[in-house]
Amino acid sequence: MTNFKKTVNPILVRMKETEKGVLYQSIVAMGQRARQINDQLKQELQIRLADVSTSYETEETNFDQINISREFDKIPKPTVLAMLEMYEDKLEYEIREAEKK
Repeated sequence: MTNFKKTVNPILVRMKETEKGVLYQSIVAMGQRARQINDQLKQELQIRLADVSTSYETEETNFDQINISREFDKIPKPTVLAMLEMYEDKLEYEIREAEKK
């Protein structure tokens, strides 16, 4: 994991997406991407913690688990990462036309 220091200005993301005229779809796409990022982070955290897990019977402090948890705490929220992807044009999505009956 890298140390993340970049901030995303929600207003700039909104202005950029308003240029395309599909603000609502952009918000939905960012929400779905944020969920994907969150799921990926959860899975990675579980895998890394499983490698250093201890039994619950011992009351010893597991410093490896603490260090891994601190590392994941430093990662920005999935919503911010999704907004950053949108702002940097790394998030691609397709707008489907509603089916006509």
